[in-house]
Amino acid sequence: QVQLVESGGGLVQPGGSLTLSCAASEITFGIYDMGWYRQAPGKQRELVASITSGDNPNYADSVKGRFTISRDNAKNTVYLQMLSLKPEDTAVYYCNARFSGRRSTYDYWGRGTQVTVSS
Repeated sequence: QVQLVESGGGLVQPGGSLTLSCAASEITFGIYDMGWYRQAPGKQRELVASITSGDNPNYADSVKGRFTISRDNAKNTVYLQMLSLKPEDTAVYYCNARFSGRRSTYDYWGRGTQVTVSS
């Protein structure tokens, strides 16, 4: 059974940093595009950052220059380093794995980890 398990969330002061991790199991990790999404209370889930199987990153404008996504295929893990955190970064952060084959798309989600930025 495919599992994506996020960790590293918590409470941090504005200007602080956190690094989220997402460990994947039971998938061929290296062929999947990986992404981090977030959902704040009362808002829609939004893409924060993604990284392709070819290691090409993409970022939402709101986090460019502050967040860095990376992956370690040997560890089946994707990371999100978050610097200069702002209160508006407060949300539940979800890990996503997606593979689009010729006939099917495989799309998996983790359960999320809470990030709270507050003084």
